[in-house]
Amino acid sequence: MTSTTGTPRPSSLDPEIAARLRRSADGLLPAIAQQYDTGEVLMLGWMDDEALHRTLTTGRCTYWSRSRQEYWVKGDTSGHVQKVRSVALDCDADTVLVKVDQVGAACHTGARTCFDADVLLRDAGEGAGSGVPASDQ
Repeated sequence: MTSTTGTPRPSSLDPEIAARLRRSADGLLPAIAQQYDTGEVLMLGWMDDEALHRTLTTGRCTYWSRSRQEYWVKGDTSGHVQKVRSVALDCDADTVLVKVDQVGAACHTGARTCFDADVLLRDAGEGAGSGVPASDQ
């Protein structure tokens, strides 16, 4: 799957960084939040150029809400802050990895991570899984 350049919203993002980004058609990049010291994958959010700029310059994760069409800073309402430790682009420049120090829950449900409630395959070992949902094993 090849992402398109997308049309970025007006932003203060460094033009050299902006020129490298491969955005979706709606001008967004997936942003994976990962706990910096344990490697735990916490959540996936979306960033446009301005959200990335704010994340890089404030030290707090800022995302673009696709449903509300507005910026939100993780923890502003919940207190579950993501303190930025590092930000990296993947090899295709179409995904951002933000290593954070997560304070409290990362998921809007109150869970530590968004990826522990619905495990589809667990402990598959080598090769393909059994095709049986993890909840039935």
